[in-house]
Amino acid sequence: ANCGLPYHLGKVIPERDGLLVMSPEKFSAWLNVNGKVRHEVTAIDRGRKELTVRTPDGTVTETYDKLLLATGAVPQGKADPASGRVLNLWTIADMDRVVLHLDGAEKAIIVGAGFIGLEVAENLRERGLSVSVIQRGSHVLPTLDPEMAGALADELADMGVDLRLGTSVAEVTEKPGSVTAKLDDGTELSADFIIESIGVRPNSGLARDAGLNCGPRGHIQVDEFLRTSDPDIFAAGDAVEVRDPVFGGVTAIPLAGPANKQGRIAADNMLGGRIPYKG
Repeated sequence: ANCGLPYHLGKVIPERDGLLVMSPEKFSAWLNVNGKVRHEVTAIDRGRKELTVRTPDGTVTETYDKLLLATGAVPQGKADPASGRVLNLWTIADMDRVVLHLDGAEKAIIVGAGFIGLEVAENLRERGLSVSVIQRGSHVLPTLDPEMAGALADELADMGVDLRLGTSVAEVTEKPGSVTAKLDDGTELSADFIIESIGVRPNSGLARDAGLNCGPRGHIQVDEFLRTSDPDIFAAGDAVEVRDPVFGGVTAIPLAGPANKQGRIAADNMLGGRIPYKG
């Protein structure tokens, strides 16, 4: 339950196991789906309809009649788990690394004021940390209009969140026990750790290497039935670009709701349906 990661940091979801909503065994018992964890598909042979799969015991091949790519997205930015104090929050493992820094921590810097950044800021404030949020744009939650975002910024300020709008991080310096962010306006902020939340990019390398059509930002291109440029391969979720239902162009919306809807529609269409995804 990745959407719950910030709320475990704030102890709204007190137990880590509360985030683990599905195991391979449970999935099999409920739906007769064979979930092969620790298996990574490294190549698609579209002509032979074969997958090359890296497993804990070596490399194997799998065949398919229809294939769904739901490879998601990966965080943008310079966060490196090995560096220690510049982190992101995308997986359970990321969350575990943040938790390790919380004991005794007093201040955190959040880079990016999107959904994840603001949820993390709120929950770290609940934990008693001093929080600064750095946002390149002129207002928080840039998916909203400024008029709507203003009320949200006021709420964050009332919570004691230090908002730095219209600026970005120019340089990061790690020291023993702390990290310093130098902003492009010359300001320097020090904290126990930094969490980057500056967006994601599609994890579409597998599709691109297989010769499937991808858009200018790397998203897998699909038709209204979520088929890729190969009629036997479908794609859904954060890795795809879809029709914008408002303006008629293409867009990408890396959120759980659209991914869920797309997955269900793709499943029907892989079995012969013709259900359009309308956004």
